[in-house]
Amino acid sequence: MGEVLLDNVTVRFGSNPLSWVVALEDLTLEIPDQQFAVIVGPSGCGKSSTLDLIAGLNQASDGRTLVDGVTIEKPGADRGMVPQSYSLFPWLTVQKNVEFGLSVNGVSRAEREETANHYVEAVALTQFRDSYPSQLSGGMKQRVAIARALAVNPKVLLMDEPFGALDSQTRSVMQELLLKIWQQERKTVLFITHDIDEAVFLGDVVYVMSARPGRIIDTIPVNIERPRDYTVQTSPEFIELKKRIMTNLHDEVTKALEMG
Repeated sequence: MGEVLLDNVTVRFGSNPLSWVVALEDLTLEIPDQQFAVIVGPSGCGKSSTLDLIAGLNQASDGRTLVDGVTIEKPGADRGMVPQSYSLFPWLTVQKNVEFGLSVNGVSRAEREETANHYVEAVALTQFRDSYPSQLSGGMKQRVAIARALAVNPKVLLMDEPFGALDSQTRSVMQELLLKIWQQERKTVLFITHDIDEAVFLGDVVYVMSARPGRIIDTIPVNIERPRDYTVQTSPEFIELKKRIMTNLHDEVTKALEMG
């Protein structure tokens, strides 16, 4: 299972109540097991703060954050993280980067190699398994990061704008690859993005966040048949969903700009 619940969560930063910055306020979000959930919202609305709560990298000021009914207090192997910045170890090969989490968890060498081989193949990097990060393109580095996160078999995969730094063509290919892997693995995914097209293309549901302090202002089911490829982006259903999200975001982005 990989059911995520944020229950009336508030996150404040700062030690003085007079100067608190409230990142999230009374946010409630329930992500069922195996759902591909996407969050969009204005810059600074608390999207990454939401992800950090589930990852165990930060604690809520009020409210609860749970996975499968268990309160999250710290990072754990049941949650895999894929950041925008890749965060690969430059001194390790592709194979060894993917094996790293397994090694930390005390998995035997033979099992590490077998698992890493599977995920390196899944992200189409078999011929680059002995290459170092400096020898890879941005898209290839991000594939390694995805393989590394999946190798430890997390219940939940947390993805913080992982394709944001890629060019549009590479981004499109990476989106299709991610969906292919997700169809096979069926992990619960929470994906953060600024890109509305990306949100609709990937998600089972898109959650729209308000300007800071962040809260969910709309929950939009994406009832577009799977499996999907890039051609769905010109369909009437896709365009209508995109319009709804753009309409929801317009006022919130304006508020965010006014807040500075």
